[in-house]
Amino acid sequence: MAAFGRLLDVMDRLRVECPWDRKQTNESLRPNTLEEAYELSDALLRDDATEICKELGDVLLHIVFYSRIGEEKSQFDIADVCNKLCDKMIFRHPHVYGSVVAKNAEQVLDNWEQIKQKEKDGNKSVLGGVPASLPSLIKAYRIQDKARHVGFDWEDKQDVWSKVREEIDELEAELRKEDKKHSEQELGDFLFAVINAARLYHLNPDNALESTNQKFIRRFDYIEQHSIKVGKPLTEMTLQEMDDLWNEAKLKENQ
Repeated sequence: MAAFGRLLDVMDRLRVECPWDRKQTNESLRPNTLEEAYELSDALLRDDATEICKELGDVLLHIVFYSRIGEEKSQFDIADVCNKLCDKMIFRHPHVYGSVVAKNAEQVLDNWEQIKQKEKDGNKSVLGGVPASLPSLIKAYRIQDKARHVGFDWEDKQDVWSKVREEIDELEAELRKEDKKHSEQELGDFLFAVINAARLYHLNPDNALESTNQKFIRRFDYIEQHSIKVGKPLTEMTLQEMDDLWNEAKLKENQ
């Protein structure tokens, strides 16, 4: 593909002629890569096609950059990256490239996890493939889902609600005792149970929480803009005044 070849040519030239690009290492690029991934995530949440295209390009640049560094160290190049990916995808899709039958997406995911366990360089344990640096909310969802693939899950999803209620009762008990250490532990257990419930009902807790974050930002910005408009700082507004503006913003959203 001509466009991909052009990208590789640009990367080769930048690596030689640009002082900044020339000095980059895996370690120095890593923070930028994380930032680019989050910027792509933001664009995806907004469903902004123009920004998604742009941010995908930025992420692709980093993939090419790391591959170029690997080539300079005689470790691997972009062709190795592509070929390893193709080999893995073919191996993990026996329902497409082999004789295994998968009638729905759920069966595909179950097969995927089982195949990963059999790979020569695959994960040595069920939870071994969950990155340690994943954000905690996403990590909780992933480890619960991986456990599900080997049968460690609720038989009836409605039973999870008794666990949620149990955990919030334990959290309230520790809070009443003003035991910060145990309160924090119980808070973690409660959040874990809520995430489990979301998973069982096929809801994405990360998307759900981010949607609420954005909703809060919009409504609080409405309050702040009103305070600027009337010349009254937020710190001088009563809670009732802010609540009234919050409800006003909420009403406007629902119109």
